[in-house]
Amino acid sequence: MHALTVDLEEYFHVSNFEGRIARGRWDALPSRVQEPTARLLDLFDAHGATATFFALGWIAERQPRLLREIAARGHEIACHGHAHELVYELGPERFRADLRRARAAIEDAVGATPLGYRAPSYSITQRSLWALPILAEEGFLYDSSIFPVRHPRYGIPGFPPGLVAIQLGGGTAILELPPTTASIGGMQLPVAGGAYLRLLPMSVFRWGFRRAARQRPPAVLIVHPWELDADQPRLRVPWSVGVRHYRNLDRTEERLAELLRGMEFDSMLRVLERAAAAGGIPARPLGDLVAESESDSDAVAAAAPAPVAPMARAEEAR
Repeated sequence: MHALTVDLEEYFHVSNFEGRIARGRWDALPSRVQEPTARLLDLFDAHGATATFFALGWIAERQPRLLREIAARGHEIACHGHAHELVYELGPERFRADLRRARAAIEDAVGATPLGYRAPSYSITQRSLWALPILAEEGFLYDSSIFPVRHPRYGIPGFPPGLVAIQLGGGTAILELPPTTASIGGMQLPVAGGAYLRLLPMSVFRWGFRRAARQRPPAVLIVHPWELDADQPRLRVPWSVGVRHYRNLDRTEERLAELLRGMEFDSMLRVLERAAAAGGIPARPLGDLVAESESDSDAVAAAAPAPVAPMARAEEAR
C-alpha cells in the first residue's frame, strides 16, 4: 500500500510563476481548482483509492466547501502552508505564523486538525531544517517535504530516501516520508509524480516508481489539480518554465489512472499507521541525517525501532 497525495493549489500559486503573477492579483483571478479536483475525486473513487490532500490555507479560507467535499468523500486533509511561500524564505517566526493561519483555516473548513505537512515546493532543505522542530511543537505528526535529490529550489541530496522517524531531541520526533526516488546506480531518480510524471516517458516513470515501491515501501505519488487543466491560461514565461509547467497536461489524468489501476493507494496517515503496526519505523537523530546528507551518501546505517509517540498523537487526534 502506497501514499496518494494531492497538493491543493491554483495554477497561479506555483513557485515557477513567482514574480510573474503578483500575489496581490490572486483574488482577482478566476479560480480553476474545483473542476480538476472533482475529476481527481471521481478518478480516485473509480479505483478505490484514498488520498491525502495537502491544502493551502489560502484555498481553505476561500473555498471551504471544496475541502468539506474532499473530506466527505473519505480523504485526509493535511497542510500545505498558507500562501505557498518557500519555508527557507519565511524564517522561523513567519513560518510558525504561516502554519497556524493555514491550520486554523483548515480546521474552520472541515472541523478537524491536520496532522501532516508538505512544504510549498518541498522547501525544507539544509537551510530550513529548523522547520522540523517547529512542526513537531505545533502538533504535526508527519512531514513529506524533504526530496532526496539535487534541484535549484529544493532537495537534500543524500537524505535517506525512505520512511524515517526523525528524533529531534527532548523525546520529540516527527515522521518523514519523502517524495519518492528510485535508486539507480548510486543515484536517485525522482519518480514521485508532479512534473516528473508528465515529463518522463511513461514507461520510464512507471518502471522507476514500481522499482522504488519495491526498494523502500511505502512510495509517495504526488499530483496537483492544475496538472489536469490543459485549458488553463498560458503565461509568457521562459521556455524551460513553460516546459516544466505546461508539458503533457492533457496526459496527466490517463497516466495517473494507469498507476492507480496497477497499484494500491491510501492516504498518507493510514499508510503510516500500517507501517508502524507492521513492526516499527526506522528512527534516526536529526544530526545523523544531516551529517549523512552533507556527505551526499546513500548509505543508511542500521536503525532502531521508531518511538511510539508520533503515531500515538494520531490516535489522540481521532
